[in-house]
Amino acid sequence: MERQQILNEIMEIYNTYEGNYVSEDKAISPELVGLKMFEEPLVKFGSVKDALFEKYKEPGVIGPWFQGPEEWLPEGKTVISLFFPFTEAVKESNRKCNDIPSNEWLHGRIEGQAFLTEFMNKLKKRFEANGVMACVPSNDVRFRQVIENGVYGSNWSERHVAYLCGLGTFGLSKGIITEKGMAGRFMSIIINLEIEADERPYTGIYDYCTNCGACIRRCPADAICFEKGKDHKICDDWNRKVKEMKTPRFGCGICQTKVPCESRNPIRK
Repeated sequence: MERQQILNEIMEIYNTYEGNYVSEDKAISPELVGLKMFEEPLVKFGSVKDALFEKYKEPGVIGPWFQGPEEWLPEGKTVISLFFPFTEAVKESNRKCNDIPSNEWLHGRIEGQAFLTEFMNKLKKRFEANGVMACVPSNDVRFRQVIENGVYGSNWSERHVAYLCGLGTFGLSKGIITEKGMAGRFMSIIINLEIEADERPYTGIYDYCTNCGACIRRCPADAICFEKGKDHKICDDWNRKVKEMKTPRFGCGICQTKVPCESRNPIRK
């Protein structure tokens, strides 16, 4: 398989898999049946030999619990990162919210994540059908969340992989700002094919953030500030409160909407 064939396979799954629409049995309310959650993904490629993977293991970056791609797939050669932007309907609904996220956003966070999980499983099977070994870390039984000494993380970070592959840089709210903005979800897959890595069109981790402070003003939990960015514990505590109100769904994303980086890279003219 070559790069273009991989991109074609990704788009073929996107265009044919119906899980991207809210089903009648899952809809919070009747008017949300058929809601489309994600636009087509942005896709970038990175090398498993990229020095950043070792850098990520350092304290204060991610941490020693981070597992590099070759720990997930010893034969791995390439990492593919995908960004799925939320649809305008999902984003518009959340722009109107100042505290509790919209039902559309909650669908995107829960049913949307279920769609992405199955999307990546389908992509993995496509690779394997073509004789390519593949691993989706976030779907793997070895994936785990880590909370240690006040640090919230995991042994694989979709955001950091997206940065490494060239999809975008971090913002003040700790999300990744892509050319299609921040409001969306990331997934990734490791394969044992050598595909040329995409160039990172930036050097700093916050190059796409204008430091405008809009996400600070939008955050209902006061979890973001100029000095430290986002406090993950405060954010997590707020998400738990949302879950109490909206069980079985949770999420927020208010800081990702009605901000300059919602749907675009704000430094681009």
